[in-house]
Amino acid sequence: MLHVDLDQFIAAVEILRRPELRGRPVIVGGDGDPSKRGVVATASYEAREHGVHSGVPLRTAVRQIPDAIFLPVDRAAYEAASEAVMAALRDLGHVVEVMGWDEAFVAVDSKDPEAVAREMQETIRAATQLSCSVGIGRNRLQAKLATDFGKPAGIFRLTYKNWFEVLGSRPTDALWGIGRKTAQKLAGLGIETVTALAAADPQALAASFGPATGPWLVQTARGLASAEVTDEPYLARGHGRETTYQENIDNWERVSSEISRLAQLVALDVAAEQRPVARVVVKVRYAPFLTYTRGRALAGPTMDPAAIEAGALAALGRFTSRRPVRLLGVRAEFAPE
Repeated sequence: MLHVDLDQFIAAVEILRRPELRGRPVIVGGDGDPSKRGVVATASYEAREHGVHSGVPLRTAVRQIPDAIFLPVDRAAYEAASEAVMAALRDLGHVVEVMGWDEAFVAVDSKDPEAVAREMQETIRAATQLSCSVGIGRNRLQAKLATDFGKPAGIFRLTYKNWFEVLGSRPTDALWGIGRKTAQKLAGLGIETVTALAAADPQALAASFGPATGPWLVQTARGLASAEVTDEPYLARGHGRETTYQENIDNWERVSSEISRLAQLVALDVAAEQRPVARVVVKVRYAPFLTYTRGRALAGPTMDPAAIEAGALAALGRFTSRRPVRLLGVRAEFAPE
């Protein structure tokens, strides 16, 4: 199993269009104006050295790197570059499962996966001038985590043999799929490292995390995961729209109106894809920068705009605080097929 991850993808595409920016801190986000509200979509490695990364407010980024180059998001350019990369990978004859603009899993039958990885890197560079890192593993989890150890533009193999040597002493949120909140909950149980989680009793964790999640956490810490790769076309799990407001909204009637507007836009996206929605999630970012989400399951799979809007408003109703708001978002999650 190989995991191909394009290096600083969005920034790299922009630098290809503007070679004079190579080696400089480049930050892409919003409409490219750091005086406005918005967040960083991606940052070049030079910008990351100063602590700027995806999700950082643009205004924070410009304070940290006043001389950085700020550019607007150009989805069409990134989609075109991504399609060229994935086409180059498929031309090598492997099964390629696209995971987004900048990453894919590739199933390989080879005694020398490093040689295959180098061939992939050379092919992608020749076709697009973009660089990538490649992780090698026995399954998706190992390959995905291995990629980070190869960045930038390198290759790393992570298998059962070196799993604990590489990851054993790391915190549990170093594992793919384990976030900060889960790591904090595990720490509260005295489990702070990958090794400790791998040694935990799955049934004991089931009592704290649920019958499915508890054992999954232990399996993940042991490096166990699916090794399947499919070349079926990539299907998004949902569609979302969000807006960052240049002035805080402190009138919650307007908040409700904005959620309705966003839900209607999402309903148009859903209609274009002709896939029913099972759940709607609302995101609220309070001023200055605290973000929360609430979801609402719909009565049944539907593409009805009125049902999607009603679900969004019901999810909004689960927010009890009426503090000023700087960002709102609505996401429709598709029903399983």
